[in-house]
This record gives sequence, C-alpha cells and structure tokens, in this order.
Amino acid sequence: MGEITVKEVITRKDLRDFIYLPEKVHWNEPDWLPPIYMDEWELYDKKKNKSFGYADALLLTAYRDNKPVGRIMGIINRRYNEINHENHGRFCFMECYNDADVFHALISRIEQWAKENGMSKLVGPLGFSDKDPQGFQIEGFQYPLFITAANNSPYMFELIENEGYTKKIDLVNYLGEIPREFPVVYERVLDRITKSRDFEIIEFTAKKQLKPFIIPILEVMNDTFAEIYGFVPLNDKEKKDFAARYLPILDPKFIKAVKKDGEVIGFAIGMPDLSAGIKACRGRLLPFGIFRILRESKRSRKLMMMLGGVKKEFRGKGIDVLMGVKILRDAINSRMETIDSHLVLEDNMRMRGEYERIGCKVVKKFRIFQKELE
Repeated sequence: MGEITVKEVITRKDLRDFIYLPEKVHWNEPDWLPPIYMDEWELYDKKKNKSFGYADALLLTAYRDNKPVGRIMGIINRRYNEINHENHGRFCFMECYNDADVFHALISRIEQWAKENGMSKLVGPLGFSDKDPQGFQIEGFQYPLFITAANNSPYMFELIENEGYTKKIDLVNYLGEIPREFPVVYERVLDRITKSRDFEIIEFTAKKQLKPFIIPILEVMNDTFAEIYGFVPLNDKEKKDFAARYLPILDPKFIKAVKKDGEVIGFAIGMPDLSAGIKACRGRLLPFGIFRILRESKRSRKLMMMLGGVKKEFRGKGIDVLMGVKILRDAINSRMETIDSHLVLEDNMRMRGEYERIGCKVVKKFRIFQKELE
C-alpha cells in the first residue's frame, strides 16, 4: 500500500474530491443514502455558508497513490464556545475506508490543529450546529438511513475508540406505527385546550401561507433550543438562508404553529421521508432529480419529525400534544403508516416519553465522542 498524504482542501478540485469521496467509500452499499450535493457545495462554501463567519474550519483529504481515501473537517465554533464557556474543537463530516492508518492520519491532524488554536478537548462528529449530522451511528444498521443524519459504516465506531475517544453523549432514533387511536390522556389534553381557547393552532395548506411564519418559527427555535447540546442560535441572515434551503421540500400540511396573543410560542415540523427520491437521483437535483424527490415524497408512507419546540413558559400545557396529534391526523389522511423521530438526545426524557407513549421503539443510536487534548 502506498504512503498516506493528508492535504488541506484549497482548490475547487480539492473540494470536489472531498465532497464526492463518501459515494466512493459506500459504492457497494445499496442502502447508503447520498447527501444532496447542491447543499454540500453550499455547506463548504465560505462565501455562502454564514457559519464560517463565527467558526474557524479546516478541511482535509487523505490520499493513497493520488487517490482520495479519507476526509475530515475540523471546526472551532467560537460563538458556541463563548456562549457555553467551553474551549472545545470539533471534528465532523469524517469518512474513510476501513483503514486505521488513514483514520489516524486524519484525526491526529485535526487534534494538532485544535491544540495549536488553544483548544483543550476535541468532540465529534459535530458540525457547525446540531442541524448538521451528529455523531457516528453505533447501533441499528439494519434499519433504513434518513436525511441529515450520519450515514457511516459500522467500522467507524471501532476506529474512533482505538484513537482514545470516549462517549460524550448519545442520540436515539425512534420508529413506530402511526397510532389510529390516541392515548386517553391526549384526548383529554386536546379537549381542555380547545375549550380554553387560550391558544390558537395555525395550520397550512400552501407554502405562500407558510412564508410569513418561517422567521417567527426560527426565532422560537433559537429560544427553545438554547439548552440543547451543540445548538448555535441562528442570526437573521442565517434564518433566511435556512428558510430558503428547506422551504422547497417542505409539505405545509405537516407544519404546525401555535400562537398566544398573536405571538408564535410553539412549532412542530414533519415531512415525508425523502430517502427513496434522493437515492433515485443519487443526490443530484439537476436536471430532473428534484422532480424525482418530490414524486417519491408523495408516495412516502413514513413521516419524519424534524424539528419542534415550545417556549419554556408554556411547556406542560399540552401544546406539544396539540401540534403532534394534528400532524399525525394529517399523516393518517395522507395514508402514512410509520413515524420516525429523527434524532433525540438521550437525556431528553420528555420527548422520549411522548414517542414511547404512542408505541415507538428505539431502533438506532448515534454517539458523539470526546477526547482531552494533552
């Protein structure tokens, strides 16, 4: 085997090697889910991705015999570190073949870079925020992959542990059948909220109705996600970018908001599983990939719950139940059969309890690792 060379991503060709490496690593895995490559080009573009304005980053690709065999990104999120009084670097978007030497060459370079920049610990996989894929999947490889989550091979778990990394925190993924009858406690909550008229549920049938609510919803997200590990508040420009990125693929009927006295105080966002369409177009939206994704989304029988939150002062009043039941009823009307929780932090017992209440089970587990930098 040839010598390993680790090269910083500088030119557009370098970035192309970096972006398309995963599909080479996973070429013989029929169930592997590619990213949407148009999003990938924007994610790593320092001019388009505003996260580079508050975070330092280093992209590296490993080569053997001039062929790319591994990649990694290092991040120092200055905004997050300042808000949370931490001094941690991050690694993310890591891919390689089952090759301990390549893995070591990449992770050790990021460790050295983080130390040189004054960091005391390296954590990851963790991107700019919790909206990027988090962790390495460590359990549940027999279940289908889903968007905006890690799509790594099982051997990555062993490779990272061999480098001295230990558990920082786990995230779990629930899957279950959509209930046709809801728990009695849900019905009581719905009846109480409906009679009180303290809260107004907002539902949508068209994207033009949704647009005025996007920024208020993201402001609620900033407020409610502040306590979630890895989350970085979005500034005004990032809110607009986030909305522009996801609005084209959202189905308005699976988005709910709740208002009190004219102010949005809670939201929930679900969407049909897009995996089949993304696989069909191999992650390429152009020229016709977007139509495949939209077509397959209409055929999907799985509802993905992506985001949700209720302002702290209004929690415990059944608002989350109100939005959840409304979304599930729309899913039933759309002939959906299963619900997927996406990723839930292992210590988020309130959310975990709600999924378990409707019969969902943990099917996947993802782990964020940590290592002290000596």
